[in-house]
Amino acid sequence: MSKIEQVKINLNLEELFRYNLIREHDGLLNVGDQVGWIEWAEDGRFKELHEEPAIGRSLILDPKNAPSYTWMTTTVTEILEQEENYIKFATKNSVYELFKKS
Repeated sequence: MSKIEQVKINLNLEELFRYNLIREHDGLLNVGDQVGWIEWAEDGRFKELHEEPAIGRSLILDPKNAPSYTWMTTTVTEILEQEENYIKFATKNSVYELFKKS
């Protein structure tokens, strides 16, 4: 039986996508080309998708035709820092940093 040579490809996902979302406590990286901020109705159902973050909204990374997406956070409880292409925010469960390539 002959060995098959495995070729390693150096691929940096952060360079391929427009958005990088990093969860602070474990460094988990999620990448995508679009983000949206979901506003929830009183009954917990989807109400509206926004382009801007706000307390009480959830970030959704790469929203596709529902219900598909790359990542969604729990609701934002605090916006810790915000600049033109960067936001650091706390949710019910975690702290995230979102970087946008200009």
